[in-house]
Amino acid sequence: MVKPLTDSTDALVAAITLGSNSFNLLIARNDAAVPTIIAKHKRKARLARGLALDGHIGDDAMAEGLDCLAWFGELLRQYQPARVAVLATAALRQADNAAAFIAEGEPRLGYPIEVISGEREATLIYQGMRAATDVSGTVMVLDIGGASTELVVGDEHQMAFKHSFELGCVTTMQGALSCGINAEGFARVEQQVAESLAPFSASLSPYHGLTALGVSGTVRSLFELFEARNSPLEAITPIELSTVKDELLNLGHNALPGLDAERIPTFAAGVALLSGFMKALDLSRLELAGGALREGVLVELARELTETPS
Repeated sequence: MVKPLTDSTDALVAAITLGSNSFNLLIARNDAAVPTIIAKHKRKARLARGLALDGHIGDDAMAEGLDCLAWFGELLRQYQPARVAVLATAALRQADNAAAFIAEGEPRLGYPIEVISGEREATLIYQGMRAATDVSGTVMVLDIGGASTELVVGDEHQMAFKHSFELGCVTTMQGALSCGINAEGFARVEQQVAESLAPFSASLSPYHGLTALGVSGTVRSLFELFEARNSPLEAITPIELSTVKDELLNLGHNALPGLDAERIPTFAAGVALLSGFMKALDLSRLELAGGALREGVLVELARELTETPS
C-alpha cells in the first residue's frame, strides 16, 4: 500500500520489501523511468524460520523483524520520501501469526504493510528485472527466495507464464534438508520441485531450454562464490551446480571456500532447489540478471507519481 506525501516528480520514493530471509529499504530519486537509487539498507530478519515446522514466526524472528521496522521508520522520517511502498512476501503470506506481526510492526514503521500475493510478487520481480537488465526477446526468470520461488516467462511486452511456488531455501532447509546436507535430502528437494512443476507441464513445455535468467538470493550467491574464487562465471550450468553440490555433500555444514559457514544450510537448500528447477525445465545455463522485487516496486512508484495529477 502506498502513502502519498507530495506529488513532486523529482521527489524521493522508498521501496520496502519484507522478505522471508531479509528486509530491504531502497531510497531513490524519482528522476527516470527507473528511479535512481541513492541509499540501500538491509537487515537479516529470517521470518521464515519455523514456517516449515509449525507455520509460525518464532519469538526471536518476530523481535528481529520488529526491531528492523523501527529502524526503517527512523530512516523514513529522516529521508521524508514522497511515496512509500511496504510490501511483504511469502513468510507473511504463510505465517499463521502474520496479523500479529503486522499489527505491532506498522506503528513502528509509520506506514501500512501490504501482504502481496505470489502472483503479484512474480509480476514485480519480472518488472524489476526488465527495468534493470539489458535483455530482449522471450526469457525465463527464476527467483529463489527464503520461503517461495517465483518463475516467470515473458518478453518486453507481456508475461506468458508466472507462478509463485511455496519452495524456498529457508523452508527447504527446515523441511527436506532438516536431517542434514546429504544426497538423500538433495534428491527429496529435486523431487519436490518436479512435483510442484508437474501441474504446469503443458504451459511450460514450449519454454524448456529457453534463455534463463536468475535474480537475487541463491543465484547471486552462486555467482559471488565463483567470483570470490577468482573464477567468475558467465552463466551457471549443470557442471558448476554439480561441482558445488559435491563440495556441499563432502563438507556438510563446514564452510565452503568463499562462503561463510553460517550461510551454508540455506545456501545448500538453494542449490538443491536450483538444481531441481534447472533439471525439470531442461535449462542448460542460467545467467545473472539485475533488478528484482525492490526495483519492480520502484518502477511502480515512479509510474504512480508521474500519473498523479498535480
